[in-house]
Amino acid sequence: MNRIVLIIEYDGTNYVGWQIQPNGIAVQQVIGNALKKITGENITLHASGRTDSGVHARAQTAHFDTESRIPAEKFAFALNTYLPPDIRIKASLEMPREGEAEFHARFSVQKKYYRYRVLNSRHASAFSRSTALHVHTPLSIEKLNAAAELFIGTHDFAAFKAAGSKAETTVRTIFLSRWSRDGDCIVYDVAGSGFLYNMVRIMVGTMLRIGQSSDDISKLRHALECPHRENAGDTAPAHGLTLWRIEYPEFDTEDLLLRNFLI
Repeated sequence: MNRIVLIIEYDGTNYVGWQIQPNGIAVQQVIGNALKKITGENITLHASGRTDSGVHARAQTAHFDTESRIPAEKFAFALNTYLPPDIRIKASLEMPREGEAEFHARFSVQKKYYRYRVLNSRHASAFSRSTALHVHTPLSIEKLNAAAELFIGTHDFAAFKAAGSKAETTVRTIFLSRWSRDGDCIVYDVAGSGFLYNMVRIMVGTMLRIGQSSDDISKLRHALECPHRENAGDTAPAHGLTLWRIEYPEFDTEDLLLRNFLI
């Protein structure tokens, strides 16, 4: 058996998320069906984590085991012939599946990066309507970054998880948390050891109210000190969020994506 790793890009607009659900089509299901056509096997895909309905991915990572003799690097080409245009395999490679070096798309993660895009303009955009939240009132990037800085470090993020989260612990470590301007968009980049259900979206929703001067930064401090859901802000809509990058001991998805350029 060979362990094949896929780096996956998808527009989550038309899907109920990564994980197979009874109420709609999931990204995992679509790729699994394509793998069945290619290999003839009933394959289980293990991803770095779930993305919710409407959330996008630039570098979701998943692995599967197969007896197929298709070379690892050819799976990307083969799968893309069967997949819809809103799901693309950006890279495929083989990784160890036995012993101490065994790779697992979820359990081997060191850092996971998300990006949230906010279009801060008077009018919405026809082009970014599915990939950026439109906020028509002014946002202070200074206030947003003051709030973002408070997340850096190790904290109990219980106030920033949605109901239904089954995580054994709500303590997470954040390595990067910052806002920056990209034209008429304001972009939030965050990297952590892992994230709770809806954690990034609640963090963003809390910070946006501070950036609009609707809430004071003290509300965020209180949510971190007294980690109860009612102390944090709203959950930002899913469509502004993208799973951006994942670091493993064996590789960084950013490096694999750079290899796609034909120079």
